[in-house]
Order: sequence, then structure tokens, then C-alpha cells
Amino acid sequence: MVLNLHAMRNVLLNPEANQILVVDDEAPALKSLTHLLRKEGYTVKGCSSGQAALDELTRQDWDLIVTDLRMKGIDGLELLQRARDAYPELEVIVVTGHAAIDSAIKAMRRGAFDYLAKPYRLDEVRDVVRSALTVVGLKKENRLLKQRVAAFESGGTIITQDPLMLRLLDTARQIAPTGCNVVVSGESGTGKELLARFLHAHSDRPEGRFIGINCGAIQEDLLTNELFGHERGAFTGADQQTKGMIEQAHGGTLFLDEVTEMSPGMQVRLLRVLQERELYRVGGTTPIKVDVRVITATNRNLEEMVSTGGFRADLFYRLNVVNLELPPLRQRRDDIALLAYYFLRKSALAMGKALADIAPDALRLLNRYDFPGNVRELLNLIERGVALARGEMLQMTDLPENLQRLSVRVAGPSGELLTLEKNEASHIARVLELTAGNRNRTAEILGIDRVSLWRRIKRYGLEQDN
Repeated sequence: MVLNLHAMRNVLLNPEANQILVVDDEAPALKSLTHLLRKEGYTVKGCSSGQAALDELTRQDWDLIVTDLRMKGIDGLELLQRARDAYPELEVIVVTGHAAIDSAIKAMRRGAFDYLAKPYRLDEVRDVVRSALTVVGLKKENRLLKQRVAAFESGGTIITQDPLMLRLLDTARQIAPTGCNVVVSGESGTGKELLARFLHAHSDRPEGRFIGINCGAIQEDLLTNELFGHERGAFTGADQQTKGMIEQAHGGTLFLDEVTEMSPGMQVRLLRVLQERELYRVGGTTPIKVDVRVITATNRNLEEMVSTGGFRADLFYRLNVVNLELPPLRQRRDDIALLAYYFLRKSALAMGKALADIAPDALRLLNRYDFPGNVRELLNLIERGVALARGEMLQMTDLPENLQRLSVRVAGPSGELLTLEKNEASHIARVLELTAGNRNRTAEILGIDRVSLWRRIKRYGLEQDN
């Protein structure tokens, strides 16, 4: 699903898309203000009473009410209270004479956006109405964002407009209901677990559990217990029977991240589960039937590992029924700005900030950057920026200093073209230098985990640089 926040924002700020109710029981005043707002390009309807306005609210959606305070029957204060209670996204501007400023202040305390004192000026009306509709737009945007965030976190949505990613998602949707095992490959931070959740959400077992574990983050004996569970008394401290993750994922999906970190012995145990559809808990003698779809992920070349004996060929063929390779973020640059805006809204909402835009120079820098840490690094940069931002726009100065200073090069000092691998090695070395060799901080800035950073340091021979 494509979430185009630029398009959504343009719609919200389009005057013709804003619906305004003008309420006044004096016909000349009603006609004058209605005409004024229509000339500004808004869609406007006049109502001659508070009750007529309430009736209109039940017939269609309105963004803003501009109402006189003193009216017969339902006055402006009662209209304000009832309209805001029923429609929280709606804003109300009250209009009053100079002699009733106290009533206007009372209305503000009850939730009115602002007030206009008669006789009002054209530029005053224009500014107050535009400000109110901007707030309404942000409320709508935040509501849509909450819905998108919920879908995003449940695995139903992947934010992209990149043709390569869209083709990949089409393939994922096609194979998701088949139940076949899938290997998701790609660099660290590209969103392998997110794609696994996407497959689960579109499978024939979406109501089942999605259980994930990082095989490279747990020692073998602990991993055995986590995956297979144990019987009571199986070892010291095992005072009760415990189901492992494979058993917990029965009827659902088991996601094994960094599957290449499994030991040969663990690979044998997993192969048996896939072949026999059963397992033994640690300390158990009774086989337990399991129905589980297995999705694995790796940032390494599985076929090369099989050819060098680093991974069992029979397990590889069981797991690799379909291989989905996620492209790095530098190969899907159309998504950088889209994801940056998405993460901006998500982070601003979580932190209670009113950020709604990214400064052009900051966005240009993000678009030029190669993101060795991929989407995870972009999320890290935006979250950090939102936390530091003071205004309503994410500025260049809100990005890390090392990123501001970095010249994202595609060629070496002598002009020769650099491979992506050399660019990545150079960037990691630069960040290590800026953090004085602090690997935890370096991994955080790059948006990758410490294990992935350690592998890259070994691969590129950077041990002496930190």
C-alpha cells in the first residue's frame, strides 16, 4: 500500500476541500460573511439558526463553524458545546460585538478556536479561518496516521511507491496464501521482519500467531529451549512444563531471523521439524505434532554457505521454496522522502509534537545519502530529529552533526568510481572515527544492531580503526 503523505497534505490544504458552516440569525450579517469566505475559495453554507446548523452537521461532514454568539433559541455557546462534543475534529470560531468580549472569552474556555470581534477586517477573518482549518487538517492527518500506523505495525502495510518494491509485494501477495516456506534475504535494516509479517497477514492463517526470534542473538542451549520448550524437571530450575516458540506458533507463522547463525546441531533439529511436522520438548519423549509455516531471514548468501558447507543443503531446500530479496534503501530512492514523512508523522505523534514538514535542504541531504543502515537508519535519524526539533519543521540542524558534515561520495579522491561495498566501508570507518570507536553508538547512528556492525567491521578489516 502506498501512503503518499504529500498528496494527502495537499488535499487537506486545498480551500475547496474545506467545508465551512456560517451561522447567524441576522440575514445581512450571514450573507456578508458567507460571501466573503466563498471569495476565498472555500465551500460555504449559511444557516440562520443554531438548530439549522446542528441539523446540517448530521447530513454531511463539516470542518469549521463560524457562528455568531448571540442568537435566538440555540445560541453560539450551546452550538459550540454540542458541535464539539459530537464532532471532536470540528473547530468553531465565534463572532461577537465589542460589548460581549467576555462572552467570547467564555467561548474560548469551552473550546472555541478563536473569536472575531465586530466589525472585523478581511485580513483578520482570512488569517483566523486559515489557522483553524490548518488545525482541522492536522487532526485529520493524525487520525489517518493512527490508522496507518496500526496497519503498519500489524504487518498489513508496507510503505512504498518504488516499482521494484511494488513488484516484490505483488509476488509476496501471490505466494502468501500457499503456505510454502519463504527465505527473505537482504541487508540489515531493509525490513525483513516487516515483510515476514506482511506474508503472515496475507496468508491463509492470519488469525494464527506470528512468533519471531533472532537466532544470532541467543546461545545454542538457550535457543534450543526457546524454540522447543521443555518438560518439567528437564534441567535444574525447570519447575514447570513450557511450550517453545515452534509450538506456540502452531496454526500460525514462525519467523527465524539470522537463520544462518544456527549451529549444525540446531539445523538438524529444525530439519526434522520441517520433515516430520513434529518436535520433542527438551527432556521429553512424546512427539508433539505442529502445523507451522516457517519464514527465515538472512543478510548472507545462503547458496554460497551451502556450497562451502556452512549451511545444510537439505535444510536449505526445505526453507528456500521461495526467496524474496529486499533491495537496500539506496536502490529505492523514491521511497526515502515518503518514508521520511511517514516516520516524521509517526514520531511526532508518539512524542506529542506538532512537526508537519521537513526543510528542503534536510530532505535533499536525506535523498542523497546512501543509508548503509537502510530503513532502520532512516527511522533512527528521523526519531532523533523529532526529539531535538523545536519548531514545526524538521531542520538540517536536527540531523546528526556527522551526517551534516558528510559529503556523500560516489567517487574516490582520484575520481575513480567506488563500489557500494567500498562506500559502505568508508562510511562505517568515518562514523567509528566520529564516535571514537564506540561500537554501541556507531551501531545506533547507522541503524543496525551491534552484531551486524561487528560482521561489517570484520568483513572490511576495520578492527584497527576503533
